[in-house]
Amino acid sequence: MLPVLFVVAFVDMVGLTMIVPLLPYYATDLGVSATGVGVLISAFSVAQLLVAPVWGRFSDHRGRRPAILAGLLVTAGAYLLFAFAGSYWALLISRVVQGVGGGTIGVVQAYVADATEPEKRTQSLGWLSAVTSLGAVAGPAFGSLLTAVGGRHAPGIGAAALALLVAAFARVTLREAREFRHSASFQVPSTLTSRAVIRRTLLHWGEPASRLIWTYTVAIGAFYGTIMIVPLLLSARLGVTEHTIGYFVMYLGGMGVIVRSLVLGRMVGLLGEARLSRLGIVLLALGLAATGWADHLATLFIGFTLMPIGTAFLFPAVTGQLSHVVPGSDRGLYMGVQHTFGGVSRVVFPIAGGAMMEAWGVGVPFIVAGVLALATLPLTLRPATKPPQ
Repeated sequence: MLPVLFVVAFVDMVGLTMIVPLLPYYATDLGVSATGVGVLISAFSVAQLLVAPVWGRFSDHRGRRPAILAGLLVTAGAYLLFAFAGSYWALLISRVVQGVGGGTIGVVQAYVADATEPEKRTQSLGWLSAVTSLGAVAGPAFGSLLTAVGGRHAPGIGAAALALLVAAFARVTLREAREFRHSASFQVPSTLTSRAVIRRTLLHWGEPASRLIWTYTVAIGAFYGTIMIVPLLLSARLGVTEHTIGYFVMYLGGMGVIVRSLVLGRMVGLLGEARLSRLGIVLLALGLAATGWADHLATLFIGFTLMPIGTAFLFPAVTGQLSHVVPGSDRGLYMGVQHTFGGVSRVVFPIAGGAMMEAWGVGVPFIVAGVLALATLPLTLRPATKPPQ
């Protein structure tokens, strides 16, 4: 069933990234200010982080398959609204609805965890991340092609058609994840709520699940938050322009895909998830620091190589461990909460990074982010207690 799920995730990401690069152009054509464009871009992430725990709890009770199918149908409706949006408010509503539909990412990860043997979960989660990254590479080019061929409405209609197509494909071929559940941790129905899990994560840092969620939160903010502002550093230090920045981003994304698909599985077998997550933290921190110090291409190459290797090790290993330390009946909920915390950090870090750039220089946010990532290392040193898997 995992290949089917990977196809669903890939095509869904293609549809999403088809329209994201076009959003600023559509908005400015409607007379929207730069601030308004920023709100449109952020609306997706805010909606996604708010609903992710709700989707997770829904999938724990009603099944992963219904949640995934419902998310795809919601997303298709949002793309159609985007295609024919004639005002700023229509665009904003479409982005919010897209975020609601996209909140099922934690459900997809929980499905992978349900359908995979415990010792292979991190590798499978890495493959999931790799195929979604490939979708993110293909989507923008496909969207531009549709615009050139069919005009302004074509990308939204095309994205909606893809979402409906993959929903139909999933309905026919995707089995319910509970068919793979053979362990005792699924037998006792959960009474937890998303509010209870969020509160527990905030107040009980020492618990295994909380430590993993906080490690993920800080690390994903440190990486994705600074990558959003890396063009400013490259422009100031190396004279990189909008005509060449794409090559640097492609290298980052390509390196991550290669490591996740070809190297991650062997490293999990060699080191185990806990030690691999620690190695990932160290490599990410070194990569961020090297990028912050970079004043020539050689140093930048080191930073841009270490960062994607570190994240390719760290994020699947942390999520894999989280799937082990929580009962199966709460897995979707906890993974949804993890994405909520990560989403908040991905909103906060770029804002803080921009302020630090203005106050202290373009390299400072990357060095600070590296220090913060390294500060999560103690959270990974204590052994986790595993419930039945």
